[in-house]
Amino acid sequence: MNEPSEPKRVKQPPLLFDETQTIIAKLEILTGYKILAYWTSARGGVCSNDVLALYEVFKKIGPGEKIAIFIKSSGGNVEASLQFVNLVREYYKNMIALVPLECASAATMIALGADEIQMGALAYLTAIDSSLTHQLSPIDELHNRRVSVSQDELARIVALWNSNSQDGQGNPYTDIFKYVHPLVVGAIDRASSLSIKLCEEILSYHIEDREECERISKVLNSNYPSHSYPITVREAKRIGLKISSLSPTVNDLLIDLNTLYSEMAQKAITDFNEYNYHDNEILNILETIGSQVYYQNDQDLAYMKEERRWQSLNNESSWRRIELLDGEKVMSQFHIR
Repeated sequence: MNEPSEPKRVKQPPLLFDETQTIIAKLEILTGYKILAYWTSARGGVCSNDVLALYEVFKKIGPGEKIAIFIKSSGGNVEASLQFVNLVREYYKNMIALVPLECASAATMIALGADEIQMGALAYLTAIDSSLTHQLSPIDELHNRRVSVSQDELARIVALWNSNSQDGQGNPYTDIFKYVHPLVVGAIDRASSLSIKLCEEILSYHIEDREECERISKVLNSNYPSHSYPITVREAKRIGLKISSLSPTVNDLLIDLNTLYSEMAQKAITDFNEYNYHDNEILNILETIGSQVYYQNDQDLAYMKEERRWQSLNNESSWRRIELLDGEKVMSQFHIR
């Protein structure tokens, strides 16, 4: 008689609180500022829940005069960027953005809220042209899911049509609407206007000249051929942003911190079979001295063959916190909906 096999051990990502706290403490000594780390993985992103998590951090450390924020993210929700900057400004009069690596899209918008952006040799910001995944967006047939559509893509289709049509005959939208629903086109145009407005509002926290805020916003939203176009130190200065170089020591420490966060956010997937697995990946991290909060997936996923999609089951994903209380590490969960 065969004995039942033992249940598979679910993989857990490493929690490197002691190591990350050591680096943040060194950064505070080197810079003389309160340090906040804001880091998202490739599968994470800027979102409104991050702002509520940031509030939990600020309740721990309290208000102050100046804060330096290490930002590493590929972007996310642009509206959350304004909420993020507004909350920082409620607690701190001056904000410095520390950018050693990727600071893209919505993360670029957070950096725009800083009085000064310090960038390293590997650092870059990006354009902020709007894209969205609408309920009526086209479907990727391979993965059976909605795809994002950007304002720049639509504008280029129209421009190519007009440049190749004879005497401007025909209407490009007649053919575009066969592939992209009219409501999606309207929603993207609206999102583009929203993005410019949000940039202007964020810049106004430290730039009083409204015309200058409008100029910078339009450059970042309209002047680049790609959403992921890397805006390095030289170009960021040309745009009119207040940019300085990170000191080599601070830059190296921030890259070391990114390495630790990347290790924490490694894929923690336990495969049960070809149709079922468990996901424990850490996605977003915020940290300051004495407190680290992070969002961790904690869910089973099952593949629905008939529908060609993955279904989440037993989902206990949540925000989790590690704090130093009387010299002892205390772990807890807090829920945001």
